[in-house]
Amino acid sequence: MSNQSVLDPKTHGGAVSLTVGDLARSLRFYRDVLGFADSRSDGASALLFAGDQPLLHLVELPGARPKPPHATGLYHFALLLPSRLDLARWLRHVLELNWPLQGWADHGVSEAVYLADPDGNGIEVYRDRPRAEWPMSNGELQMVTDPLDAQGLLALAPSDDGWIMPAGARMGHVHLHVASIPQAQTFYCDVLGFDLVQRYGPSALFVSAGGYHHHVGLNTWAGVGAPPAPAGSAGLRYFTIVVPDEAALAAVVERVQRAGIAIAPQDGGWLLHDPSGNGIRLVN
Repeated sequence: MSNQSVLDPKTHGGAVSLTVGDLARSLRFYRDVLGFADSRSDGASALLFAGDQPLLHLVELPGARPKPPHATGLYHFALLLPSRLDLARWLRHVLELNWPLQGWADHGVSEAVYLADPDGNGIEVYRDRPRAEWPMSNGELQMVTDPLDAQGLLALAPSDDGWIMPAGARMGHVHLHVASIPQAQTFYCDVLGFDLVQRYGPSALFVSAGGYHHHVGLNTWAGVGAPPAPAGSAGLRYFTIVVPDEAALAAVVERVQRAGIAIAPQDGGWLLHDPSGNGIRLVN
């Protein structure tokens, strides 16, 4: 684990912006399957909220096709639920709805369920274990991929009691396809200032601020040297990194500019791209 600790420990993830091929179809999915009851739409885009926090920004590009499998971009975004009971209630809901799941796992730090939206955007829905229970080895975090105790979860929620995304849900992390792990590590750790938390062989790594298990996951599972998705594809427009104040934001922007990376003001924040073309919005 890196001891760099450049980013303020209060840094966390914010809203994820996606291109979708059919906004009405996407809104039905996010309402019916994930339980986003509060959304604001202008007909071409929509914001989806948990409580007063915007978690997803959907922008319609009619007919957009899913991201090709051998391209950089979104692997998944991850919605963090407040409790194990919340995860159990959502799992019961989605199973009774009969929406297809792509998998589930116990990562030691968390319990997670995986699925995709109608455009093929990957989604993780998870709950964290208390930090005191996270698996450690020689002072370093050791996330794992073990079978999920799905029956134990479902025993907590014997029936679907009317699932709605709880106000305490938030964007826990994003996981990205990148073209190069060394290049991604340099950008996310040395430039943005995240701590390196854990490597997963030569093809993935996880970075965070404040000792979290990961705010960003990075992998080359779409292929080393993979290109960005073609223009007009559905998928990630940008994900948001929220720092606690103006000084913290200015420090990140200064490091980005010093590294010679293009960055531009956008709607009260700053927009840039990582070396693999993944969009990032910095705000406070």
